Amino acid sequence: MGESESITRWLVAEGRELGEGSAVVDHYANRLVEAGVPLARANIAQRFANPLLVAWGVIWTPESSTEYDVTHAMLDTASYVGSPFEYVLTKERPLHKSLLNLDSKVEHSSYIELADAGGTDLYANFLRYGDGSKNGCTYVTNDPTGFLPEHIQLIEDTAHGLAAAMEPITMRRSTESLLKTYIGEGPANAVSSGSIQRGEHTSIEAVVLISDLRGFTSKSEQWTDAKLLEAMNGYFDAVVHAVEKHGGDVLKFMGDGILCVFTIDDQQNAADQCKNAIDSANAALDGLSRLNEQRVAENQETLFMGIGINLGTVTYGNIGSPNRLDFTVLGTAVNIASRVQDLCKALEEEVLVTQKVASYWPIEFEDKGTHTVRGIANPIRLFGSKR
Repeated sequence: MGESESITRWLVAEGRELGEGSAVVDHYANRLVEAGVPLARANIAQRFANPLLVAWGVIWTPESSTEYDVTHAMLDTASYVGSPFEYVLTKERPLHKSLLNLDSKVEHSSYIELADAGGTDLYANFLRYGDGSKNGCTYVTNDPTGFLPEHIQLIEDTAHGLAAAMEPITMRRSTESLLKTYIGEGPANAVSSGSIQRGEHTSIEAVVLISDLRGFTSKSEQWTDAKLLEAMNGYFDAVVHAVEKHGGDVLKFMGDGILCVFTIDDQQNAADQCKNAIDSANAALDGLSRLNEQRVAENQETLFMGIGINLGTVTYGNIGSPNRLDFTVLGTAVNIASRVQDLCKALEEEVLVTQKVASYWPIEFEDKGTHTVRGIANPIRLFGSKR
C-alpha cells in the first residue's frame, strides 16, 4: 500500500470517527511529515453555517495544534482580502507561491508574516464538501528548497480523505453552533443530545432574569427601522454579554425583552447563581451606560431598561407542533420574574428581585415593601439594588 493510500485509509476510517478537528489535523500533518513532506505549518479552515461565525479552523505546527474562529466581519478586512485563502476559494484552484525575497510593499501581509517566521514556500488548496462549500487549506515549509512536486502530489492525493474526515466534524460543529447561537449553551447541549424532545420536559430550580427596554412601543412608532434595530442590537449586546460572562443562558428574545436562566444544582449553587444573576444585571447596566455615552456623542437618545430576577422551579423543554418547536422555560417563577420586571418602572428601579433572591445576598439590596403582582394571588416582597 502506498503512503497516500495509507493516509487516506486512516482519514476515512479512524480519523472520521475521532470527532475532533485538531486531533485529525494533528495526525494528518504528522503523517505527511513522516512521509517526507517538510511541513512546518498547516492551516485547515472550515466553513460555518452560522450568522455570527463564518469559519473555524486548526493551525498545526510541530509543537501544537490550535483551533480558532473567524467572524463574518473579518472577511471584509485586509487580513482576508488578498490572502491565500481568498485566492483558492474565489479562483477555485490551488496556489503554489515562494515566500523568498518578498516585497513587503506589494505582497499580502500574511505572506510577509509567514516569511518572517522562517517560511520559504507555501501551497494552498481547498476541500469541497457535499453541501457545495469550499474550505481553504494552507501548507508552509521552512525548507530552503521549498515543496517538491512529490510533496504537493501527496497533499493533493490525500485531500479527499482529509475532506471525508473533516466534513462530519464541521457539520456537527455547525449544528451545535447554531443551537448555541439561538437557544444558549446549556439548552443546546440538551437538545443536540436528544435528551429533550417534543412533549418531554424537565423541572429544575433556576434563577430567572428578565430584562426589558423602556419605552420600546413609542420608540418603535417614532424611529426608523434602521434606527430602532441599531438601538436594540446595542441593548441586546449589553445584556447578552453580561449574562454569558457570568454563566447564564440567554433563552429567548421577546420583542425588546430578554429571558435568561441560571440553572441551580444544589443549595450552595443557588447562592452562587443568585450572585451571578445579580452581577449580570449590574454588568448589563454598566454596558448600557457605556452605550448611552456613545449615543449621546452621536446625538441619539439614551436607552433605559428594567430587570426582574426571581428564583424558583421552572419547566424546561421543547414545546410546539410536530414540525415547529420552541425551546423555553415556563412556570410561575418565570411569570413572577416578568411581573417584577414590569414594576421597575412604577418603583423607579433599574433592578428588582424577589425575597428568595435577596435572602442570599441581603447586603446587595434594600427592602422596597410588598406589592401586588398581576396574576399572583398573594402580594410579594421586592428588593431594589443598592448600586
